[in-house]
Amino acid sequence: MPRWTVAFVHGIEKLNHGIGRFAMYLLFALMAVLAWSAISKAAFTPSMWTLEMAQFIMVAYYILGGPYSMQMGSHVRMDLAYSRWNDRTRAAVDAFTVLALLFYLGVMVWGAWESLAYSLTLKWPDGALLPQIGRLERSPTAWRPYLWPIKITMFLGFILMFLQSLVFLIRDIATLRGEEI
Repeated sequence: MPRWTVAFVHGIEKLNHGIGRFAMYLLFALMAVLAWSAISKAAFTPSMWTLEMAQFIMVAYYILGGPYSMQMGSHVRMDLAYSRWNDRTRAAVDAFTVLALLFYLGVMVWGAWESLAYSLTLKWPDGALLPQIGRLERSPTAWRPYLWPIKITMFLGFILMFLQSLVFLIRDIATLRGEEI
C-alpha cells in the first residue's frame, strides 16, 4: 500500500483512539449530572436542566465512542459462520459490507450537516440563505439550551465513524492484496 495510505490509516486510528478514550470519561459527567438530579429532587426544587443535559452527554458518549468501539472490534456482531472463515474471505465480505456502511454514514453526515446548518441558522431546510445569520436554534423545553453544541458533536462523530469505516475498507483491501498495514 502507498505510504500516504498507511499514514492515513494510522492517523485516523490514533485520532479515534484518543477521542474514544476521552468519550469513555463522559460517563462520569453523566453520573454527576444524574446524581445532582437525584439530590436536587430529594432535597429541594428539582433542576430543569438535568434530564436534557444527561441526554446530551449520553449522545456525545455514544456518537464519539462509536468509532473507537469499531476500531477495538467491540461492536455486536452476528457470528454464525464468520469466525470459521479465513482472513481473505473475511476481508472480502467485510469490504463488500463496509460499502453499504459508508453509504449509510454518508447520508448521516449529510443529514447532520443540514441539521447543524439549520441550528446555526446558516440556511433554511430548502437551502435558501437566511438574511439574519446568528439567530441560533434552541430546544423547545423550559430550559431552552442551544442545540448547536450537540449537533456539532453529532456531525463530527459521524465524520469520525465514516473515516474509521474507510480505514476498515483500506485494511480489507490490503488483506486481499496480501499486505499488512
